[in-house]
Amino acid sequence: MNLTNLPLEPRQVVEVDWCDRWIVYHRLRELDIPCSCETHKPLQANLSSPTAIIQLWSVTKQYSASRQELIDWLKSCWNLNKR
Repeated sequence: MNLTNLPLEPRQVVEVDWCDRWIVYHRLRELDIPCSCETHKPLQANLSSPTAIIQLWSVTKQYSASRQELIDWLKSCWNLNKR
């Protein structure tokens, strides 16, 4: 998911695999991000703050990235902390 040009709008359609959208929906709800997910319709989230956008990115990355991508990303985070 590319978030670089994502405007802060009240409602955004979140492109997530259909098999993962309910898991993402429930996680966003746990993070207090208002969202809706109806049968045969895309997931929609209310992204009213930069924090909500970052949390959305983090949640969707967990389900869209490969295991190796997540490992590499975690290693790069650890390397930043060592500096």
